[in-house]
Amino acid sequence: MIDLLTGPDGVTRCGWVGDDPEYRRYHDEEWGTELRGDRPLFEKVSLEGFQAGLSWITILRKRPRFREVFHGFEPAVVAAFGPEDVDRLLQDAGIIRHRGKIEAVIGNAGIVAGMADGELDALLWSFAPATHVPPRTFAEVPAVTPSSEAMSRELRRRGFRFVGPTTMYALMQSAGMVDDHVAGCWRAGP
Repeated sequence: MIDLLTGPDGVTRCGWVGDDPEYRRYHDEEWGTELRGDRPLFEKVSLEGFQAGLSWITILRKRPRFREVFHGFEPAVVAAFGPEDVDRLLQDAGIIRHRGKIEAVIGNAGIVAGMADGELDALLWSFAPATHVPPRTFAEVPAVTPSSEAMSRELRRRGFRFVGPTTMYALMQSAGMVDDHVAGCWRAGP
């Protein structure tokens, strides 16, 4: 993978962005930006779980429909979904139709709905490393770290599903818990 790419707008970005306008927007406005709050983080955990085995651009393109059918990822609402909702979602071509992932989101919603306000936010952010050296090249970006392994273990202990260590590292990157913008990218830290 190429480390850096200068877009048609003259801006140098992480090379994974390629030439897709939605990826550029996501990179520039969301990826690596601190994300807080139980509902937004529940959405991020859910979408990262749906992404497992797929490209993130697929999820980004389907995100509006995901938000619609999962009622804005409001944990209490999603937790109340039943078998008929699973069947309905399995018929919706606007999302990823994977029974295990759909059922995981519903089950995870039940866990989040049972937590105190702010507890999911505090739990996930407790695994953000105190220090993180931003990568110079894409080859330096890990797929898994001790922090993402610990986060995954704790979430699984609590009953969450589709929260493996690679998926949780992707969450840490996208939610701004680590800065993995490659050196030279306009968003890279000091």
